Amino acid sequence: MVGLPARGKSYIVKKLKRYLSWLGFQTKIFNVGDRRRLAGSADEYETAGEDLQRVGRKDSGEAPCSGCSSPGADAQTAECAQCETRHSSAFFDPDNKKARQIREQVALEVFEDLLRWLQAGGQIAIHDATNSTIERRHALISRLKCETDVNLMFVESICTDRDIINRNIKLKTHSPDYVGIDPEVAEADFRARLRNYERAYRSVGAAEEKLDVQYCKIIDVGKKVIAYNIQGFLESQVVFYLMNMNLEPRVIYITRHGESEDNAAGRIGGDASLSANGSKYARALARFIDRRRLEFAVEVEEYNRLVAQTICSTASSTPGTCSEAEGAVSPDSAADALRLEQSLLRRRVQPGFEVWTSMLKRTMETAEFFDAQRYRIKNIRSLNEIYAGKCEGMTYQEIAQKFPDEFEARQLDKFYYRYPGIGGESYADVVMRLQQVIVELERIRHSVLLVTHRAMARTLLAYLMDIPTTHMPSMELPLGYIYACEPRPFGNFLRVWRYDPLRDDFVEIDAPSTLKIRYPQVSLPTATSAPPLPSPAETAYSAKN
Repeated sequence: MVGLPARGKSYIVKKLKRYLSWLGFQTKIFNVGDRRRLAGSADEYETAGEDLQRVGRKDSGEAPCSGCSSPGADAQTAECAQCETRHSSAFFDPDNKKARQIREQVALEVFEDLLRWLQAGGQIAIHDATNSTIERRHALISRLKCETDVNLMFVESICTDRDIINRNIKLKTHSPDYVGIDPEVAEADFRARLRNYERAYRSVGAAEEKLDVQYCKIIDVGKKVIAYNIQGFLESQVVFYLMNMNLEPRVIYITRHGESEDNAAGRIGGDASLSANGSKYARALARFIDRRRLEFAVEVEEYNRLVAQTICSTASSTPGTCSEAEGAVSPDSAADALRLEQSLLRRRVQPGFEVWTSMLKRTMETAEFFDAQRYRIKNIRSLNEIYAGKCEGMTYQEIAQKFPDEFEARQLDKFYYRYPGIGGESYADVVMRLQQVIVELERIRHSVLLVTHRAMARTLLAYLMDIPTTHMPSMELPLGYIYACEPRPFGNFLRVWRYDPLRDDFVEIDAPSTLKIRYPQVSLPTATSAPPLPSPAETAYSAKN
């Protein structure tokens, strides 16, 4: 990766890792910032010279010092023992030779770890760092001259949207570098860090082209993409995927169709119609989506208002972070603050809402009760259920009796097992045919409901929630559940509703317990406006069918 801080590199890295892992590649992120924070203590750096400043750290047991209590305090004047942070903005000063040597050393050490992992059998490794100087990138290129079987591609994230940059800066004040730091002091220090980076920053370009190095520039979250010398299928897939990102607020709803006649009989596959219970579920589903669509619009407007108020409250007193290379400027006037607030308030849910079904009757019948004037309904063959070949229309008991060897083989490896007969599929096959569906889900700027089947829902949720493909075929996804994934800065936030036939309505339930996923708690800059966000999912699924 290449780019200044607060330009969405980590966001891109996590999405890219999730996508490539879902496609079946052994992918791992190597984060230089994590290693840098472990590189040494502040005292060790201070012995090398005036490498570090001090910034205000809150202490729950003691009153803060003058540096902590004043948002505009000079970071160099705060000298209490509780106010020391390991790497403040001065550590990133390009004129700080000792600190620069440490940063370069850490970046190269992480790169060596990355290469060792690839040599041990890894397939795709992501060097998550700024790599914002020509010298750093040339050092990486030179190191790879000894590795004949490793291909290199730089992906640079450039952002010229000041609204996005300021929101990213707010999120950065909750990073590990600022644990316990007063948010206003942390923001001032981070903006000083940005100015230091901008002094040395050089975008990918002519220097890399002279060496025929592959690169891709993502500008303003995919609004503009520049690609150079892209070679190979995988690299082209990465560029195509990154071209389709967007940050519009939206929800991806996933549900299985209503109960079909084959479901009632315990048969797999087929093309049966809905049962009476299935039709009742379909009516309730349409009512629920109508209601949630309005509720989400209100949630988005309220969230944007809170973000606008938070940013504008400090905009007039915060120094600008102007990057000449990117043309990005932080608000530094009342007019800029007003424009920022108006821009955020305009970001509402798009009026469009799509409903996608498979080409099988049970999903199309489930979508029959949606108003065609308010919803755009699409029937997509790629969403058809996994095809069971010779086992279509059979119960699992019948399969075990008629094809005992096949039944046992499926239990041993559900992901790669392919059903016997012409057209029989495996979960690996399903991943390949859903690839374009995933890209379209990343591209669309409004909410969508997917009415599909169990194998499809498993595969889609495995991508959205970063669930390993080895666990995908064993996920318990019964009929009557709605899974709502909302893209957030740290990942996709999941909510789950269960249909209650007695109430003929849906009841929200605990998402982690439903999917058996443990979510670490993640701090948010506006914790009162939204629940904690999930990190990549850790799973503990049962081995049932």
